[in-house]
Amino acid sequence: MKKVIVIGFLFVLVSAFALQTTWVNDDAHSQVQFTVVHLGISDVSGFFRDFDASITAEKEDFSDAVFTFSAKTASIDTRVEMRDNHLKSVDFFDVEKYPTMEFKSTSITSKGNNLYELKGNLTLLGTSKPVTLELQYRGTILNSQSNKQTAGFSARGTIDRRDFNLGSGFPPPMISNEVRIKVDGEFTKN
Repeated sequence: MKKVIVIGFLFVLVSAFALQTTWVNDDAHSQVQFTVVHLGISDVSGFFRDFDASITAEKEDFSDAVFTFSAKTASIDTRVEMRDNHLKSVDFFDVEKYPTMEFKSTSITSKGNNLYELKGNLTLLGTSKPVTLELQYRGTILNSQSNKQTAGFSARGTIDRRDFNLGSGFPPPMISNEVRIKVDGEFTKN
């Protein structure tokens, strides 16, 4: 009897993993952008050039999706080399000690009309904190160029850089504590 239960459990476990689909970001059509307010009067934006993201889901509407993200902090780009070098230093991202930042979702809640609340943990400078993003599912199509199913998402949210001790020597209004995040991505079905 125990063998039947164990075999049944293993079958259910294998079946659950077999139903999951993994989607990976299409680099050419995905971006991770951030914006801070400088001196209290203007927005300064940048992005990370080198990142990977994936989605694992069973349901076609992604209502059970798990999102993961990892970016190389040294790939930061604000279009000003001197500022980028400063952001890579120990004053901010300390890229030598903390070469990556990571996010993994912990829950996704439908808000209707392809809008979701995505909660997860962001790890930055060795500190993990919960964050909440507004996620929009923009649909899935067959990409005629790659002949692969492609899904589109856009996510927005705000973090407080003090939660991660990011740039603690630079108080507002020099640099706002709030960092706005915008992520746009196309994901292809693996």
